[in-house]
Amino acid sequence: MIPAEKLDKIDAEAAARFQLETESADESSTADAQTWAEPTPLPDALPPVAAFEPDLLPEALRDWVADIAHRMQCPPDFTAVGAVVALSSLIGARAVISPKAEDDWQGVPNLWGLVIGIPGVMKSPALLEVVAPVRKLEDAERKAHQDVHAEWKIDSELNKLTGEARRSEAKQLAAKDRTKARELLTPPEAIPEPVARRYIVNDSTVEKLQEILVDNPWGLLVFRDELHGLISAMDRPGQEGSRGFFLTGYDGKSGYTTDRVIRGTNHIPRVCLAMLGSIQPGKVQSYIREAVNGGAGDDGLLQRFGLTVWPDINPAFTYVDRKPDAYARERAEAVFTRLNGLQVTQEGQPLVWRFSQEAQDLFKQWLVPLMTELRGGELHPALVSHLSKYTKLIPALALIFALVDTPDSGCVVHERELVRALDWGDYLRTHAERLYSAAVRPDTHGAKQLLDKIKDAKLCGADGVTWQTFTPRLIAAKHWTGLGTPEAVRKASDLLVEYGWLIREAVPTGAAGGRPSDRYLIHPKLLKGAGDGQMDGGLKRSKKPRQLRYGTYKTRNRSG
Repeated sequence: MIPAEKLDKIDAEAAARFQLETESADESSTADAQTWAEPTPLPDALPPVAAFEPDLLPEALRDWVADIAHRMQCPPDFTAVGAVVALSSLIGARAVISPKAEDDWQGVPNLWGLVIGIPGVMKSPALLEVVAPVRKLEDAERKAHQDVHAEWKIDSELNKLTGEARRSEAKQLAAKDRTKARELLTPPEAIPEPVARRYIVNDSTVEKLQEILVDNPWGLLVFRDELHGLISAMDRPGQEGSRGFFLTGYDGKSGYTTDRVIRGTNHIPRVCLAMLGSIQPGKVQSYIREAVNGGAGDDGLLQRFGLTVWPDINPAFTYVDRKPDAYARERAEAVFTRLNGLQVTQEGQPLVWRFSQEAQDLFKQWLVPLMTELRGGELHPALVSHLSKYTKLIPALALIFALVDTPDSGCVVHERELVRALDWGDYLRTHAERLYSAAVRPDTHGAKQLLDKIKDAKLCGADGVTWQTFTPRLIAAKHWTGLGTPEAVRKASDLLVEYGWLIREAVPTGAAGGRPSDRYLIHPKLLKGAGDGQMDGGLKRSKKPRQLRYGTYKTRNRSG
């Protein structure tokens, strides 16, 4: 590592050379100050999102989710999404909803959730905590299976001994009574080996996952702490089949058959997958930009994560050290336990739920404007693809809430549950708009950083003299986060040029020749300083997010 004093010396020498090279340019920029146009504010780095409201959750889950979020000092969005996805994995395809009164269209409530946040905001611990009730069920299943499997092994061994005794007896009767000997040699009906129900899969090849689903056709949860690894793995050449399999798993009701020379034929009656994971903002933004430009991810996989949240993070951290709310946890775990025992029909078919008449009318009032908007051509195609999946998401959420709140309603989803689902839809849409802003807005992060450095008079050499012009190489030498390479500085500077904060000039080659380089002149307003309202570059975001259109939980009659 280069010593700090040597870096200072290098910086001073570079600044001196730079001052000689650009002295005339500085004079020119100062003399022409009157000719600079008024700069345009930069677009917001991220559009605003709606905050999570506790009453979006059923009452039985509300305090538990809030308690975890408070103790971990993470956004409640993380714990709420994790809880809903975990519940959806228990329901799987055992219950479905028919959103239309007469049509046979059915939706399976297996949901995909994604939480987005920078490192250190407790994404992983929060998700692990809300998935804990499912793990508890799986542990109980595993222990019970050990006893059942031990009994099966004993019975299988007894069958083996019985078979050996029958063969010995048949050998003695073979010459005397062949009919009796044949009866003795007829093998008894085999006792099928018991299979433990699986609840969660963390790290599995697609081939192994297919084998697991053969024995778990009603569904399970794919839970990955860092989901970027799974998505990136499916982008590799030769993994097209893996992506197709997961896309089928989102549908939740389609069968899947693989035929291989070595592995033979493997048929899954129903591929039903709920998915949950986390990802960092930079990774998901890069993925989206590539996907919408025709990359490997341009197949709607990401758009199926309907429960995607990217909340604002409170910069203030409060130290919390208290015992978990035992009553809230027990109440929530009771819901998980009950849904774990959800049964299908006697014919082995899913329970079919339908809307009440009031809920049916409300669903129509919501669906028609949504589909009209999606066909209007005003939204970005990536956002259209995402919102089009709400035709499954909203009925699925309503079904989940009904199974939590009114499980004995005779398979009827009432208006109250649908209203809550619609409020979720409005809340989630603001987060989807933030997610896909990476595709429709320029990347202003580096430009904002550079603009802030200029405003704070950080563009100077060891002598403290503020530069009026700069080159990307000189800024990169300061190793500021996000501006550590000339290319990153050039990208940020070019964006500031577009909005009028800088002017780019070509620096002519010297006597030694070489390619001409770029030099950027700084707007005089930045050098002189101005009021915060003028110099914020448009980076201050409105604190008033998109309003919930249905917003009914503060106005409608309800008991939950």
